[in-house]
Amino acid sequence: MDDATETRDQAWERRTELPLFYASLLFLAGYTVSVVAYRAHPLWRDIGLGVVILTWACFIVDYLARLVLSRMRPLRFVRVHWLDTLIVLLPLLRPLRMVKVHDAIEARHNRPRRNLYARVMSYAGLSAGLLGFAGALGVHHFERQAPGASILTLGDAVWWVCETLTTVGYGDMAPVTPGGRIIAGFMMAGGLALLGAVTGSFSSWMLQAFRREDEEAPGK
Repeated sequence: MDDATETRDQAWERRTELPLFYASLLFLAGYTVSVVAYRAHPLWRDIGLGVVILTWACFIVDYLARLVLSRMRPLRFVRVHWLDTLIVLLPLLRPLRMVKVHDAIEARHNRPRRNLYARVMSYAGLSAGLLGFAGALGVHHFERQAPGASILTLGDAVWWVCETLTTVGYGDMAPVTPGGRIIAGFMMAGGLALLGAVTGSFSSWMLQAFRREDEEAPGK
């Protein structure tokens, strides 16, 4: 890949990151309406579904544009940008791109970058909140009318996501449908990754702070 092509690809991603973030919020809002309003007037479900389809189309167009600008072979592009490929297939995972979005917002407002530990903990918190909400919606969608399901309401789904992301797992409720279990797998993996990132960064920050105090202590 030549430098000019790489610059065009990066420039496109930089320009579209924030608009696509807002589109992801619209996707989440539309999906929320289509899931929560399943007993309401069909018009609300149609509106929510229309927003979902429209924003999903935006994600696909952005992915194809980046593929063309990169001038990579399609299979190589998929390997290099595997997370973006996964997000196009499963837009509810869009919160995983929160790191780049947060950096873009900070750069646009000319704010100084925080230290590594603060950034990791803030990214993990934001990602956990958005990913957890998306997972709760998905599980509620699959489980609400399934025979033998224990996750019947959105409140049940939120409680189950809290248990799963924090790796507590009381066992009082669990998904029984294939779709719900697939989401559960992503929630378990995401919970382990986010919890590990936060605890690891917090531990490193404490060790660094204690080391600095020792070095600054009298007689050292």
